[in-house]
Amino acid sequence: WYQGRVREAVVSTQSTGEGGLLTLTGAVPCLKGTSFMMGYGLSKAAVHQLTKSLAAPNNGLPDNVSVQCILPVTLDTPMNRKFMADADFTTWTPMSYVADMFTRWAEDPSSRHPNGSLVKIITEKSETREEAE
Repeated sequence: WYQGRVREAVVSTQSTGEGGLLTLTGAVPCLKGTSFMMGYGLSKAAVHQLTKSLAAPNNGLPDNVSVQCILPVTLDTPMNRKFMADADFTTWTPMSYVADMFTRWAEDPSSRHPNGSLVKIITEKSETREEAE
């Protein structure tokens, strides 16, 4: 799994031009210990580190590429609804929010968070916001 993520990042950097955008996906729970899901926590923590490393100077990326890592909690997908039917969906992030966020970041570089940000996507009572770390 980890090798696949690194390979995706390398391929993405090869096709990202100057001023481009590279996004990776981490997870909020993996900012802390994840004793209940160690393998998942380890792999997402590696993505968080990869984000920071790719945002550092002399990273091999074209000039002014912005590296962002989104940290969703739970995304509102048909599969999640199927397997967590009794959950509180008002805390789930709609996929349309994520798509709109990526479109905004791609079209308006000034709307991006600082390079190397871990961007929490938090939904409470059906209201979604972004918090960058």
